[in-house]
Amino acid sequence: MFCGIDWAERHHDVALVDDTGTLLAKARITDAAAGYHKLLDLLAEHGDSPDDPIPIAIETSHGLLVPSLRTGSRRGFAINPLAASRYRDRHGVSRKKSDPSDALVLANILRTDMHAHRPLPADSELAQVITVLARAQQDAVWTRQQVANQVRSLLREYYPAALLAFQGKQSGLTRADARVILSLAPTPTKAAKLTLAQLRGALKRSGRLRGCDAEARAAAGRLPRRVGPPAPRRRGRLRPPAPGPAQAAGRLREAAEDLAEAATAAFHQHADSEILLSFPGLGPMLGARVLAELGDDRARFADARALKSYAGSAPITRASGKKRFVGRRFVKNNRLINAGFLWAFAALTASPGANAHYRRRREHGDWHAAAQRHLLNRFLGQLHHCLQSRQHFDEQHAFAPLLQAPARPGSPGSGDVSAAV
Repeated sequence: MFCGIDWAERHHDVALVDDTGTLLAKARITDAAAGYHKLLDLLAEHGDSPDDPIPIAIETSHGLLVPSLRTGSRRGFAINPLAASRYRDRHGVSRKKSDPSDALVLANILRTDMHAHRPLPADSELAQVITVLARAQQDAVWTRQQVANQVRSLLREYYPAALLAFQGKQSGLTRADARVILSLAPTPTKAAKLTLAQLRGALKRSGRLRGCDAEARAAAGRLPRRVGPPAPRRRGRLRPPAPGPAQAAGRLREAAEDLAEAATAAFHQHADSEILLSFPGLGPMLGARVLAELGDDRARFADARALKSYAGSAPITRASGKKRFVGRRFVKNNRLINAGFLWAFAALTASPGANAHYRRRREHGDWHAAAQRHLLNRFLGQLHHCLQSRQHFDEQHAFAPLLQAPARPGSPGSGDVSAAV
């Protein structure tokens, strides 16, 4: 028996087929507990048991339904929607489409080509917790940056003095004191009327404990002291929208900090954390992001090449006849490649071997992004080996050819060491 689930926002269509492709049952369920129990009852009616569970294909790897399907020994397969659309043409050329028919297509994918698709990883519960927290923290950071960019664009239009006052500080417009002062003086006219006592009180309300007097005087010097009159048609109608987005950006910053604290705390409890932290350039938060995307199922990647392809650091070759092209991958885990670029960039100052490898790639003609991707590709291969063998990163062993002192010309072994890398 094979099961296919067409995932949607409000409901999910289920189809069950046998080894001949005959449709045995179909149903429609929801994300609620009742819908999950309805699915279990439907599977049990057709021979599902803990010893011989029916495999399930679904078009997503996240959501409330997926973790429930991964309990026990059941195998779940996340089928890419693009791949599923190609299989749809095998069942009809009229290009008709419906949710029940898509569920039937997914079930038949397992019936004919289960060996060609990778099952969902059997990650531990702690790894799944780290995945949820790390991804939520990354989403909060990305959303905070988008909102901060909107605030910056608004202030550039009508309040450039506030932009200059806070953009040079760490966290910029998302700082607590910037949000309080912007809510107190949302326009240049109100900023010009602020007194030192009001600024000092605003800084104290933002949580600042020391140096309020000096910072209040510095803020008074940065904010406008005189402004020109507004245009007659706009007088009394200007309602600046910047304080609202600034408050939203501040709340997102606080949420990102809380999520980072929870993610790092869970990361330190995992057995793989010490191995990840042994790599140069990986800290607790960045290590949590990498672990969140890799998981702790050691059978998930057959070899290091599979991991590199999943991350998008390994090149892809397209060859046909006399044409051959080698370029970067576009189908990849975007979260992992994002964390990987930060990892490779931080390793340039933390690892002499990584810096030497990067410089060597630049000397061979790679641009900055290509050299970083090449360095990440090497790191991922080393990480796969360390996780499989339960070893810590060794700088001398990982970059041995690059860390050797160059021999004098004419001496034995003075050949090009770059050929060995």
